[in-house]
Amino acid sequence: MIKSGIDQDALVEMFSQATAKQGEALRKTVSEATLKALQGRELTLENIRKVLKSVTQAASAGAAQNPASAVDVEGLLGKAFNGMDAALLQAVQANRRVLQQFVDQGVDLQEKQLKSALANVEKMEDVFFATVSKAAQSASGPLQAPWEHVLKAMKLKGTDTGVQASATVEQLMAQAQTALRSGRATGVRAAQAMLDSYAALASGVLIGMSDGLQPGAAATPGGGRSRNK
Repeated sequence: MIKSGIDQDALVEMFSQATAKQGEALRKTVSEATLKALQGRELTLENIRKVLKSVTQAASAGAAQNPASAVDVEGLLGKAFNGMDAALLQAVQANRRVLQQFVDQGVDLQEKQLKSALANVEKMEDVFFATVSKAAQSASGPLQAPWEHVLKAMKLKGTDTGVQASATVEQLMAQAQTALRSGRATGVRAAQAMLDSYAALASGVLIGMSDGLQPGAAATPGGGRSRNK
């Protein structure tokens, strides 16, 4: 079954047969599948929720069929969570690169669309936990405890997505304030076309990142690259 761009049947089969020793390979596969699904749509919170829900459901269905011990199943679910985290981290980075372009042009982050985009980045981790938690609640009884343990441990530890999201918001807000003080702020009209297609731009950057974009480089709407400041 293909749902939200995810081949759920393939993931179900992988989780049903995986062993603890294959955990890292499982994490990588989940990360790649999640990232591919995110790249296939505009990078909105609603689309992110759909992808995370599909992956969580597939992991749960496969783990429910796995004959491994409860401890090992919990480990496999933990790898699934980490795989989604790795993909979502790249989604945050893609948003950052697009927002950076606006900041570099002097566009005020208080503009409605950018303010909303920044708020969405800030709550990415909350959306992550809420979506996985809700999807996990529909899993079979024996999986309830393993999922609860995974989510509890991850909330205590924190996610890479959350760390990057917090840093992104803090850094961009500071840069925007500096731009305002130095008089670099510009009217939003010149960037309106970009603003209107923000989610599509972020999706394009996410694809570019996976196509080998150098760290620190950002894809510009014109197809070139600009170095983050």
